[in-house]
Amino acid sequence: MPFVRIDIRKNDDPLFAKKIGEVVYRSLKATMNVPDKDNFQILNEHDAGHFIYDPAYFGIARTDGLVYIQITLNEGRTLDQKKRLYKAIVEGLHTELATRKEDVFISLVEVKKENWSFGNGDAQYAD
Repeated sequence: MPFVRIDIRKNDDPLFAKKIGEVVYRSLKATMNVPDKDNFQILNEHDAGHFIYDPAYFGIARTDGLVYIQITLNEGRTLDQKKRLYKAIVEGLHTELATRKEDVFISLVEVKKENWSFGNGDAQYAD
């Protein structure tokens, strides 16, 4: 169960953030065994004053086209799966949306299965 947050600067294309989400979801399905319909995302656009980044951290030249992607998911994926996910997202965004590879910032947050409730106050994965 991934929960995805995507944050970008305001974009002229009102569907741009949604398109990013579609690439992320396809990448999760292809690399992390995420099932159909397991797609939960929050898409945010920000003005310049609310979108902060270092333009050269780790020697990577970033621009205002930066895309922040934070994915919360169950712990237990391998390092290889994570690396494949990062590559799939970056390649997909670059190919489909002309996003610079340097402008894709991904953070994974791993949690135990009992830390989810999908509704009704139940811990569906804990049972």
